[in-house]
Amino acid sequence: MKLGSPFRPRLLSAFLISIFLGSAPATPAQERGELRIATSYKLMTLDPQYANLNENTSLLSHIYERLVYQDENLELKPGLATSWRPLSDTQWEFKLRDKVRFHDGSAFDADDVVYTIERIRDFLKPPSGGFRSYVSGIKSVSAPDPLTVLIETDGAVPNLPLFFSSIFVMNRPSEGFETTEDLNAGHPPNGTGPYRFESWSSGESLRLARNDDHWGGKPAWSKVTFRVIENPAARVAALSTGEVDVADAIPARDVASLKERGARVASVGAARVNFVQFDVARDTLPGVTDKSGEPIANPFKNPLVRRALTLATDRGILVDKILAGYGTAAAQVFPNGLPGTSAKLLPEAPNYDEAKMLLAKAGFPDGFNLVLAGPAGRYPGDAESLQAVAQSWARIGVNAQPAAAPFSVFNTKRAAGDYGVWYGGTSGEAVDIILHTLLASPDPERGTGALNFGKYRNEAFDAMLARAESIAVGPERNAALAQATELVMADQPIIPLYHFHHIVGYGSRIGSYVLHPRGWTTAMQTLPAME
Repeated sequence: MKLGSPFRPRLLSAFLISIFLGSAPATPAQERGELRIATSYKLMTLDPQYANLNENTSLLSHIYERLVYQDENLELKPGLATSWRPLSDTQWEFKLRDKVRFHDGSAFDADDVVYTIERIRDFLKPPSGGFRSYVSGIKSVSAPDPLTVLIETDGAVPNLPLFFSSIFVMNRPSEGFETTEDLNAGHPPNGTGPYRFESWSSGESLRLARNDDHWGGKPAWSKVTFRVIENPAARVAALSTGEVDVADAIPARDVASLKERGARVASVGAARVNFVQFDVARDTLPGVTDKSGEPIANPFKNPLVRRALTLATDRGILVDKILAGYGTAAAQVFPNGLPGTSAKLLPEAPNYDEAKMLLAKAGFPDGFNLVLAGPAGRYPGDAESLQAVAQSWARIGVNAQPAAAPFSVFNTKRAAGDYGVWYGGTSGEAVDIILHTLLASPDPERGTGALNFGKYRNEAFDAMLARAESIAVGPERNAALAQATELVMADQPIIPLYHFHHIVGYGSRIGSYVLHPRGWTTAMQTLPAME
């Protein structure tokens, strides 16, 4: 069992980093026709600024680009912006890349950045808040010249460049703002990325064509087709039979058999966390009853119950058995060793006797019943993790009925309040981004708590997090984030389970596949085999 092992990100050569920054220029010997990718990611929308979900970030990064890019060490690198600097505590200047064009031939300039910020901040109103939290602190944005953007914030926002590493830049239309409905209905996506949009069938496929005029160089593949295959076994089968060249989110249990059949596998530790989250706000919860099936008061409001369930969770089984070692047991939102993590927070082995005592002290000596919801096929080991957690909790008298569903169904029901406790996962650019969205008190005006579906509130934590976010990037900020994490984890609003490893398989047409800890699946990471 890998308890608290440090995160060691993969180091890449400057050439491989260039793959992520734009596209790796193809040599004649490398150029190939169509790249076929089987992905677990189901593109939810063609609006690059609507839903802050990894599937949209991953797939739409072929079409759209960001001002700033986050490399494999989560360090910031130039993207559409070549440089940035603070002019004061509340002013930033971004210099833009020259001679960049959108797919329709129009020139990229500062007005497009102004439009992007204003569209997210003032126009879009997605259910989960989308990307608004990244721009909510921006008071004004202006373009003094075509390659300069000036941003004034309401207060100090020392992390502003990091926020822009998540935001895709859109082309300003002749008037007004483009709606999500128009983009989904057929307005061709118009970005600056290495691939152009060809077609999209929701839940089935995304087809792309090479952008020969991309500023980063001519991409290696003339065509790219993503096939959405949500079932992990079906993705493995498609790769094994040669139907696809690349398959993402490979289950750890299938790695050995894939290698026996000639496929190669790449893996990297994920900058993310999978967890159990509690609804701590409502008085009663769907699926939570006493042993006779009668509804009971929400037990998760009591921190003793949350602590008991944490102590009754065997992370070792999840990491060693379900993930086959392709994961690290979790005690916080990012793997130990990344900036902002706490060296004091280490995963605990289960203690069922203490967990029983805490349940009894909380008024549940006989335990209770619950439905433990979660997605199936979205994360490595997700459905199996539900079963394993349920078996662990049964040892202290909490009978959990696993309820796995396709992510689209699960996500809709979770947002509607159909669950009282669930398994989930999230990733982000940095520790503070995860804390801000997952554990901070929900506040649409401040843009906090967009993923805090359990409606957890902790004013002391909110204050500590706000203080940490006011500090410039560096050791002092990291220490403040670690202290805020220690405070909130002691209250157990979630049970961190594990940081899984991203695993991608690829066939003979692929020379190498470069993984990113954010878990993106792109054609830019895929180099053709040499002839």
